[in-house]
Amino acid sequence: MDSLKFYIDGAWVQPASPTPLSVLNPATEETFAHISLGTRQDVDRAVQAARRAFPAYAETSVTQRLDWLNKIIAGFKARLPELARTMTLEMGSPITFATERQATVALFHFEEAARVLADYPFEERMGKGIVRREPIGVCGLITPWNWPLNQVASKVAPALATGCTVVLKPSEIAPLSALLFAQIVHEAGLPAGVFNLVNGDGPTVGEAIASHPGIDMVSFTGSTAAGVRVAKLAADTVKRVAQELGGKSANIILDDADIKATVIQGVHACYTNAGQNCQSPTRMLIPRARREAAFEAAREAVAAIRLGDPLDPATTMGPLVSQAQYEKVQALIRSGQDEGATLVAGGTGRPAQTTRGYYVRPTVFGDVTPQMLIAREEIFGPVLSILSYDSEEEAIAIANDTPFGLAGFVQSKDPRRARAVANRLRAGRVYLNGAPFDRSLPFGGYKQSGNGREFGVFGFEEYLEVKALLGWEA
Repeated sequence: MDSLKFYIDGAWVQPASPTPLSVLNPATEETFAHISLGTRQDVDRAVQAARRAFPAYAETSVTQRLDWLNKIIAGFKARLPELARTMTLEMGSPITFATERQATVALFHFEEAARVLADYPFEERMGKGIVRREPIGVCGLITPWNWPLNQVASKVAPALATGCTVVLKPSEIAPLSALLFAQIVHEAGLPAGVFNLVNGDGPTVGEAIASHPGIDMVSFTGSTAAGVRVAKLAADTVKRVAQELGGKSANIILDDADIKATVIQGVHACYTNAGQNCQSPTRMLIPRARREAAFEAAREAVAAIRLGDPLDPATTMGPLVSQAQYEKVQALIRSGQDEGATLVAGGTGRPAQTTRGYYVRPTVFGDVTPQMLIAREEIFGPVLSILSYDSEEEAIAIANDTPFGLAGFVQSKDPRRARAVANRLRAGRVYLNGAPFDRSLPFGGYKQSGNGREFGVFGFEEYLEVKALLGWEA
């Protein structure tokens, strides 16, 4: 599965200075592919291609762009099993989850971009003038490893739909699904230079994209620390920066909720993608009087998890993505024990049935206080913190006591009560009573969880500039 070339100006090209990097299968800890790491020279070549392509592509008709998007969608559907299996190999997502969620949700973004594009009013009369929305230009897109294709699609789809050109840097940890996606884009027949892909690491390729004067916008998904660095590098050229960063989402279970059902649901939601999920409800807030019932339900939920070979369709949780991530999560589990939290399930070390791979024991802590490290830091692993509260006001205060604000969750038998609590959460997206994912609604954060929005019309408009035309009377 070696893929040592980059996709630049409509062709697969050799890197300026070839530097191979091993890609590991986190379930086996073995190398199964190689890619090349790019340089600033590769980024510059890609940006020049995107700049040359932009004027003509920006003027293409909605009908033409819809045709290209539909060809990408068709190619995506045809290769969906291959895309899913590749993500299983590169980042450990169980094959069933990779097929039903990782790959399928990525496809949704192209379908949604096509839906928005078909009826979007790029011009409208306002007062005595016209307001036009025009593609912002060349977009540098930097994506993470945890949802490797979903995050690529959530940025590339609206960028292409609006008439922008693209330089993409996927994560070097899980890069292969993005390379397969580049083949799909090529086969769709987009003009040369509209879509470009350069592999590489953050300090080299990522920083070159963020600081490049030929890039008009950077969209970044990753850690808050890395997002701060991207914003500082982008500031010198005053380019637009859209960021989807970290999270520490609270799941408030109100006193009228079904404690067993909501706790079980909350544990599994926290463990989505082995907990490597920025909006996971990693802080569960329960009425203090329901402590024992909540702990019992949490143990039941953990017992239902099927750890194992991610290529086995019966597996529900695979390994973490890397040794570094495994060690980070282990250290945070130890900190929870050291700070006096009650270990409800799991703990340090590998699960008993595993001898290799970056597997972590699904862990639940109870009696967590808001000051503990596990209640404040984004863990990015299957670790849930259960905090107790005495009043609804206290629950809201605890939920908002975080530098993050990506998502929130509220459970109550009374929808109006749940809505009233949701309105007071400082978060960009709130799920009421187990509501499902909706690709048309905006996704993004308050506070240090980022700025800008993805998905649907809000994500579409991130890639548009606004122009006012005065004096047009026709």
